[in-house]
Amino acid sequence: MITFENDFIWEVDDKINSAMKDAFEKILDEKEKGISGYFTLGNDSLPIMEAAQAYAKTNAFVKKSDTIVVIGIGGSSLGTKAIDSIFRYKYKNIKKMLFLENPDEIDFSEKMEKIVKEKTLFIVVSKSGSTIETISIFKEIIERFSLDYAGEDKEQLIAITDEASVLHQFAQYYGIKSYLIPKNVGGRFSVLSAVGVVPLTIAGYDVKSILEGASTMVERFFNAKENHILKKAAFLSVYKKQTPINVVFSYANCLEDFTKWYVQLWGESLGKIDKHGNNTGLTPIGHIGSVDQHSFLQLIMQGPRDKTVTFIKVDNFEKEIKVPNISLKFIEKTDYINGYSFNELIDGECEATKESIIKEGINVDGITLDVLNEKNIGKLILYYELLTSLCGIMLGVNT
Repeated sequence: MITFENDFIWEVDDKINSAMKDAFEKILDEKEKGISGYFTLGNDSLPIMEAAQAYAKTNAFVKKSDTIVVIGIGGSSLGTKAIDSIFRYKYKNIKKMLFLENPDEIDFSEKMEKIVKEKTLFIVVSKSGSTIETISIFKEIIERFSLDYAGEDKEQLIAITDEASVLHQFAQYYGIKSYLIPKNVGGRFSVLSAVGVVPLTIAGYDVKSILEGASTMVERFFNAKENHILKKAAFLSVYKKQTPINVVFSYANCLEDFTKWYVQLWGESLGKIDKHGNNTGLTPIGHIGSVDQHSFLQLIMQGPRDKTVTFIKVDNFEKEIKVPNISLKFIEKTDYINGYSFNELIDGECEATKESIIKEGINVDGITLDVLNEKNIGKLILYYELLTSLCGIMLGVNT
């Protein structure tokens, strides 16, 4: 279960109500006409998941592999990486996942040392099929590991791309297994398409529950049961000149890559020229609490009042580590926390930080996951995709 709450100081007026009504009609039209396809991926991707499961069970090389290398950048990797980061701790017999995104020679070289060719499945992801970083890294993989993509090593390769792309032509020509990204699903919104579903399924994750969570959020939204998304989009868009920056504090280290996914989705989808020819957008900033609050909170509290702040927290990490009942000489003033769990500590920090910001008259909203499970993450992904689309409609840009 996910709960949403806001402490916006803005009032719902005629302008906000009008923006909400207009945006809902337009996003419903997008869904019904199939203009944007991410709304239905919760159901549409089930056959892709089943096909990937079957492939993983029947392909001899995939069965013996223990590592998946995803070659992609931006929307082709961030969402998949986020889900892997969130759930890796839960699974014992999962395939290791490595993400080759940035042609940074030091990082790339370190990751290359971890790859054993005979046990690695390489998945190349690019909607256009010609992303320069992705194809450059793919070429290096071919040369470094003497990858015979036209012959005996083709079983080690999967391509995920658009049907009309040059990468799909390449895969078809050499008989390489490929999966397609729907034409009406943009790269930033593609995590629940083959882009994320195929590698995560083959790795062994419970993708079905993620898709179920996504479908639930879409159904609830279009049945007017998640109107807080509309309200938040209206506030952020109508008051964009006063508060153009949205800061997200995620109070869990495993949500760091999810926060990066949000930053790309938000920034690249909304930072555009609007229908009137004006530069527009909302600036995303992603942080991890409580680590980054020690470096950024001062700016929020006493810097320019141009920010809204979103807190994401987890009620129950399903671990039980307590602060030891130890008193250290000269540091006795910290003893009040002895016996509390780390979960209670980080939750307390989240709430205290939020309350202090609210007292400063800064607009705040909160998202609370009762636990970190697949359905909740599926819901959270769709929450941010819907919020992004709605803000785009209200800002007059095509996300």
